[in-house]
Amino acid sequence: MPTEKACSSIDSQDSGTPDAWIPRDPRLIRLTGKHPFNSEARLRELYEQGFITPSNLFFVRNHGAVPRIDQKKADNWELEIHGLCANPITLTLEDLRTKFRVVTVPITLVCAGNRRKEQNIVQKSLGFSWGAGGLSTALFMGVYLADVLAYVQPARSAKHVVFEGCDDLPNGPYGTSQLLSWARDPSKGMMLAWGMNGLALEPDHGFPLRLVVPSQIGGRSVKWLTRIELSAIESQHHLHFHDNKVLPMPLGPDQARKEKEWWYDPRYIIRELNVNSAIACPDHDEILDTKSASTTYTIKGYAYAGGGRRVTRVELSSDNGATWDLASITYPEDTFRSASYNKFDSVYGDLDLTETDTSFCWCFWSYEMPVERLKESKAVMVRGMDEALAVQPRDMYWNATGMMNNWWFKVCIHRMEDGKLRFEHPTMAGTQPGGWMQRLKDEGLDPSKPDFSFGSVGATKTDVVRAAPSSEIVMTKPGIARKISAAELASTEAKEEAWFVVRGEVYNGSGFFKDHPGGSQSIELVAGEDATEDFIAIHSSDAQRQLAEFHIGTFQSDDTVHNQQRTTEGEDDDVKKPFLRMKRWKSVELVDIREVSRNTKVFRFALKDKGQELGLLSAQYVYVRLKRKGKVVDDGRGEWVQRAYTPLLERDMTGFVDLLVKIYSPNPEFPEGGRMSLGFSELVVGDIVEFKGPMGNFFWKGRGVACLHNQDRNIEEIGLVCGGSGITPVLQVLRAILSDPSSTTKVWVLDVNRDYEDILCKEEIDRLARENEKTVKLHYSLTGREVPGDWEYSRGRITDEMLKTHMPNPGRDKLVCVCGPSAMEHNVKASLRRVGWDESKEIVLF
Repeated sequence: MPTEKACSSIDSQDSGTPDAWIPRDPRLIRLTGKHPFNSEARLRELYEQGFITPSNLFFVRNHGAVPRIDQKKADNWELEIHGLCANPITLTLEDLRTKFRVVTVPITLVCAGNRRKEQNIVQKSLGFSWGAGGLSTALFMGVYLADVLAYVQPARSAKHVVFEGCDDLPNGPYGTSQLLSWARDPSKGMMLAWGMNGLALEPDHGFPLRLVVPSQIGGRSVKWLTRIELSAIESQHHLHFHDNKVLPMPLGPDQARKEKEWWYDPRYIIRELNVNSAIACPDHDEILDTKSASTTYTIKGYAYAGGGRRVTRVELSSDNGATWDLASITYPEDTFRSASYNKFDSVYGDLDLTETDTSFCWCFWSYEMPVERLKESKAVMVRGMDEALAVQPRDMYWNATGMMNNWWFKVCIHRMEDGKLRFEHPTMAGTQPGGWMQRLKDEGLDPSKPDFSFGSVGATKTDVVRAAPSSEIVMTKPGIARKISAAELASTEAKEEAWFVVRGEVYNGSGFFKDHPGGSQSIELVAGEDATEDFIAIHSSDAQRQLAEFHIGTFQSDDTVHNQQRTTEGEDDDVKKPFLRMKRWKSVELVDIREVSRNTKVFRFALKDKGQELGLLSAQYVYVRLKRKGKVVDDGRGEWVQRAYTPLLERDMTGFVDLLVKIYSPNPEFPEGGRMSLGFSELVVGDIVEFKGPMGNFFWKGRGVACLHNQDRNIEEIGLVCGGSGITPVLQVLRAILSDPSSTTKVWVLDVNRDYEDILCKEEIDRLARENEKTVKLHYSLTGREVPGDWEYSRGRITDEMLKTHMPNPGRDKLVCVCGPSAMEHNVKASLRRVGWDESKEIVLF
């Protein structure tokens, strides 16, 4: 059973949404913006949890707001069973527990959209971008649906069982149906469940009662269940027809939306899962040092199949599918077949799989790949087969809903200097950047037809299929010439009518309140904001074209308007108040550039007044956006780029803000370099950029108190681990603690870089450590070959032993904060877990 406790804190990202009352784990990747909540765990984290997934990391699929059901409502919960049956009845949870056999069953639930991001990169589908973490496993507790149906005695004329939840959606509650012949078959394992992993269901997972359907897509497991109807026809619920379909490949999303008959054709409905697998280890951007590694590397991942069928083989290839090797498979579900728990009680009931051979759960596979083969390979790929001999296909079956994607899962291998290998997954879930598929598409190649048999993926060769140029989607209305300023966008009228910006154009969202699948809240939450990233990532080309109907003007964002806007803001803003605004981009002028290393600079920006405060607490960050001078897009203007930065903040600093930026120049591994940092490198004194903030779930309040996910914590000792420009939040916290005379917090700093000259702000860090030797413990490590002869610190990457020695011991009132490259953060977090740190409460990634 999972050992971590259920999350009890409210994630600040839910602030202002209908779900602001629900505890959620901030580790989950949010896939649909602010609301509704749809999420999955990072693939490596999900895999490392093992067979049973803790509720904190269990994937979530919500179509709207979660029904707010307290314990009193749950105690009086009623399930109505009616329709074509001899004994219609209304059952309470107590009735279910006492009238029927209570069981506990391990079941893996999988979203039909699992791995959809790969399809969306090839061509945007009608669904949002699931990664490969859209599945989870739990021990579900409840009663078998077959037993309940036997009790109500369906009539001969009944052919379907219709299920309905109590969620409030624009087109009615979520509902779907099962064939009665399947629903009353005990071997199908369908359950009415009130618990998972020994505890009551949580709000996101259907509290207090849900349907659980093993081996079928997750969309058949209706949450917040209130009604079951025996019917002669299938469910007539809106989302039963307009979701969970695999439409024919030639049918594009626009045609599918216009021609409604496709959605009502029963041939295209999805019930059972197809066979699928994915590689969890190596992780995306994981680095393998082949010189220090053993002779083999263990490649690991998961596999599953549908219809109760067992995965019978998993095969790996390192030569583009020319040859395959068998992986070893473990079936944790089988351990439940070797022993049983048959002690009737109203909570757990019987846990007994000794008489069934159906497979309702995922399995795990591994293969010891010789490192020499990895060094010679361009990619490693996996495919699975089930006992019906269904095998994952080589080629993608693209479809308008992007569902049931199960082509070979391929991880690209890049050779680096010093014998290292870097692994690159096909995609990253949601709006996260990264993955070889997007890289191929950006190079004008077809990501659905990669060729890993020569050179590095994406190399130019005649047999590489190039992607056809995509036609520009028009999201504007002809004849609209209105210019809308930032002040207008922030007005009361704009808030009430939910004006928002997409790609520099302004839209009135109120006209779509009733029709939006996620409800009006999804639009209201971005009122007055730039919603480009989430809108483009989530919506289909059809929805993008539909946006033109609500177009009302163009946001004044060119350089001329920036200068006009700066004047307006200077007149309207009170310089006695902090400069930053959470929902409004504000302009600052670059006044100085200072080089601090071969590839790192400090950019100083002036605020409106020399005495004005930025409005940022220690370790918080800001979003920065600018227009690239060296990157012209189709409209002939510079490309807008943005990302988060943590300024070099000092106590009582006013009038300016410093950003430490490492410039990532183009190289063979990343031909375009770092888009944002290159944008900084193109700036000259006098240029304008824009800030928005403050942001961040962690900040140092002072007097030994840190705020993490809106909860204050007294911290006796804090560990700060950083690499490269990750020093910026570390330096903020360090300055805040050491400049506070009332602080008694002890600080441990571990700064890891490649070469000596890559150590940023070293002079100041050394001084602070020297002047506060009783409070600060400072240590460095260099990972490159060229280490000074008098180097007194460590060499090499961060290890478990290094963390034990140069970080505080785990315990109450202690934290470790990490900031650096994603691969470093991932490895440090894993090491911290191994040496005893609680990831959910004691590890912070800036």
